[in-house]
Amino acid sequence: MADSTLFLGVELTGTGVHPASWRRADSRAEDLFTGAYWVDAVGTAENAGVDAVFLADGFALQPGGAGVTRGRLDAVALAARVAAPTHAIGLLPQAPVTHTEPFHLSKAIASLDFASLGRAGWEVTVSETNTEAKSFGRKDVQDAASLWHEADEAVEVVARLWDSWEDDAEIRDVPTGRFIDRDRLHYIDFAGDNFSVKGPSITPRSPQGQPVVVVRAADPASTAVAVRRADLIRISAATLEQARTRRAELSAALAAADRDPDSVRVLLDLDVHLADTVEAAAAEVLELDRWAPPATAPRAGAAPLRHLGTTAGLRTLLDEIGAGSADGVVLRPLAAPPVLARLTELGRKPLAGTAFRHRLGLPRPVSRYATAPSN
Repeated sequence: MADSTLFLGVELTGTGVHPASWRRADSRAEDLFTGAYWVDAVGTAENAGVDAVFLADGFALQPGGAGVTRGRLDAVALAARVAAPTHAIGLLPQAPVTHTEPFHLSKAIASLDFASLGRAGWEVTVSETNTEAKSFGRKDVQDAASLWHEADEAVEVVARLWDSWEDDAEIRDVPTGRFIDRDRLHYIDFAGDNFSVKGPSITPRSPQGQPVVVVRAADPASTAVAVRRADLIRISAATLEQARTRRAELSAALAAADRDPDSVRVLLDLDVHLADTVEAAAAEVLELDRWAPPATAPRAGAAPLRHLGTTAGLRTLLDEIGAGSADGVVLRPLAAPPVLARLTELGRKPLAGTAFRHRLGLPRPVSRYATAPSN
């Protein structure tokens, strides 16, 4: 049985991360833009003991032309849709900051935390392409350093807005007619290179206080933000040895930034396809590759680790990863339905319906403004 203490996430990207996954007979591509598809997918992951789902998103159509899955639903909206029919799994939508105001993002993720009773998080992403910049028309495409400097400021603004209501700001005092204690709402007065935000938020402090923040450490600029801001850091590596080295580098960087490395989990991406035998899994992926070759551009500087085989083999690999290569894994199914259907074979225990922070062993933070002078 795989070690149930190893964090296990699943990234859901349409019918799968392989661009031709929609052509499989079991893909449910006809349901992709319905709520039922996502409710079933996330519910299946939850029943298998998966800790969290990562919902992919972006501001551009998927590359590759007419032969690949194209079109997106908003990841935060999808997370809100699946919040009610699930009870324990963490919900971690991607939400780009490059062309989005942090005030809107803070409200959306805090609202998701309310809707899910404390299971929300946010994977911080940026918009790198000229196509995305032209879709908004407000600024030119930026380099990585500028993108992630802006993202760093955006995360700071969002976190301050989450704190801008104290936990007991809602008093609902019927005799005096006061719904809130205005002295327990605080201006954040943030002024940076990209944003100037006074606040406070219009959304009360959510169940977790601070929803969980995820950053993919893919290059020096994003790694610096991950080290400063993230509760969960995603990495990609071609081998377990590379993952172990990367994890050690991040632990050292966290310590140098005066953060406890044990309070931040490093998650290794793992592309996966499961079948009855190793040979069958390889043949099915070969068929996908014939339909549409996967993207050749490597993620995070290296082709991601892959498991094409059986669930038993995946259990063994997860045990090896948990022995020191990473604190958890994010499975990236090449074809989502067949992989999700087999995850119960991992033998993980059902999840308890607790706040996501609690499951990660993270304390619920006190608002930074709770002891500040009244506005």
